[in-house]
Amino acid sequence: MSDENGTPETPAGSAGPRPEPLRFFGTTWVHHDHGYAARRIGVAAGSLLAAAAACFVLRFAYEGLQIADSGPFVTFLVVVMFAVCSALAFRHTWESFTKRPDPGRQASLRGLLAIGFIGSLLAYFVRSLTEAPGEKLHREEYEQARERFARRATRRSGNPKKRRRP
Repeated sequence: MSDENGTPETPAGSAGPRPEPLRFFGTTWVHHDHGYAARRIGVAAGSLLAAAAACFVLRFAYEGLQIADSGPFVTFLVVVMFAVCSALAFRHTWESFTKRPDPGRQASLRGLLAIGFIGSLLAYFVRSLTEAPGEKLHREEYEQARERFARRATRRSGNPKKRRRP
């Protein structure tokens, strides 16, 4: 694999670069074939159902705080924490669909993304309404890799020893 993007390097003698598979989609995003539309519908429905189930579980946590009588300030802090973390997780996940995230920043945000998992699920749902999440980024990288391969292949035509010198 290439270090700068996920497009696999081209093996010698092959017909060009291979597309990087996406989670749940494989390489069907390239030509939108082999059940691509059904997979998009399934991913959208699954991520929305998972977000709804997560909200249901958080409701139990909220009720637990009410039963524990921890006070309105603690309840307010917990609600705000989940709301802010979900908003930040949504934004981070949404941005990761258009550009590759920095691995160091990704590691430092791991806790925040775990708390705001509902935001990530909702970002996945919204993006899957228009395309496979991450498809635009992977398509751009794949097209660039194909262009680089085409330029290298045309440059190498002919035997350099047989060229005439000016």
